[in-house]
Amino acid sequence: MKSAPDTVLDRRLSAELERLHAANLYRVRRVVEGGHGALIVVEGRRCVNFCSNDYLGLAADPRLAQAARRALDHSGTGSGAAALVSGFNAEHARLEEELADFVGRPRALLFSTGWAANLGVLRALLGRDDTLIADELNHASLIDGGRLSGAHYLRIPHADMRSFENALAESSSANVLKLAVTDSVFSMDGDVADIPALASACGRHGAALMVDDAHGLGVIGDDGRGVLHHRFPPHPSPLTPHSIDVYVATLGKSLGAAGAFVAGSDDLIEFLIQRARSWVFSTAPPPAIAAAARAALGIVRAEPARRERLHANILRFRHGAAALGLALGIDTGSGAASVSTPIQPLVLGDAVRALAVSRVLFERGYWVAAIRPPTVPKGTSRLRITLSAAHTPEQIDGLLEALHAALATVAVSA
Repeated sequence: MKSAPDTVLDRRLSAELERLHAANLYRVRRVVEGGHGALIVVEGRRCVNFCSNDYLGLAADPRLAQAARRALDHSGTGSGAAALVSGFNAEHARLEEELADFVGRPRALLFSTGWAANLGVLRALLGRDDTLIADELNHASLIDGGRLSGAHYLRIPHADMRSFENALAESSSANVLKLAVTDSVFSMDGDVADIPALASACGRHGAALMVDDAHGLGVIGDDGRGVLHHRFPPHPSPLTPHSIDVYVATLGKSLGAAGAFVAGSDDLIEFLIQRARSWVFSTAPPPAIAAAARAALGIVRAEPARRERLHANILRFRHGAAALGLALGIDTGSGAASVSTPIQPLVLGDAVRALAVSRVLFERGYWVAAIRPPTVPKGTSRLRITLSAAHTPEQIDGLLEALHAALATVAVSA
């Protein structure tokens, strides 16, 4: 039983928690038993999982677990120290080499999380006289990293190239760094940033470009090699390797493991080794996790059919939703459709309605989390539906049927 708040801090926190409850913005963890694949057991209920970032279905692949077990037997459970002390294991070194080769950059540096990577990069590269020019819908780690850097921070309306261009042109002080930063695939809307236009603008105005490809690696680009190898219409060929100065991606989404990495030039990686505080002062990730990520990378290379199934599943879901009159996505003004990405948001507007529809789906055996402010802007609460290569056509059709019924039920109840 919860006790009554009896300190100044507890009274303050209790009032804020009550406010979140009243606004339907209170968040609750749900316990998952067993693996985190397309089929998942949530608080004892077996569900089809349509809210994971496990886009290629690798999180529950036994080959990753086997690789991790071998590394556990050989290297133990923990790294014991930061990489600059005694924590840099051979598994980490091999993974960095393979990641750099996969994305086509000279070097890569392994971080414990995507959050640590983005904060570490932005705080290391930017000073108070520098300028950060960032899309307003970037991931929270990029937002916080930009704020903590102390640089002049210019937030640009989402995907507004004219505003990016103007900001780059106006930030022209000598001997300072101008850094434009964007997600590649935006995590809540599923649209793709116009990276060729951003790279061209940065080139014209002497700026560097940083891209967080967390939701692109393994999904988009030739052979799943991410945004650096993606063909942006109407451009006939992928970007050049040097189009993106700082490339960040995670290992816990399409690769089904954990952690993140930064890829770029030799000088970039060497500088981050010296100055990225979230890397320098963090214990290195467990070697077994690096081994699992290496196994996943090998599967991505060897099994292109996984990406083909994923994109077939995306199209099946979108066609089925259109047939039911369900409007997916949100008008971002980017001109880039979300057809090619696994993130398919159904925007419901009101947090109460989003929670109600999510609850009905859960009762029918489908787990789709309701996403509410502050994760998304006020008035755009949604179901963030994500597709995986592991979903079957029957599961996708079942979700569509359940969505249609849930929306009708909630509308009647309202």
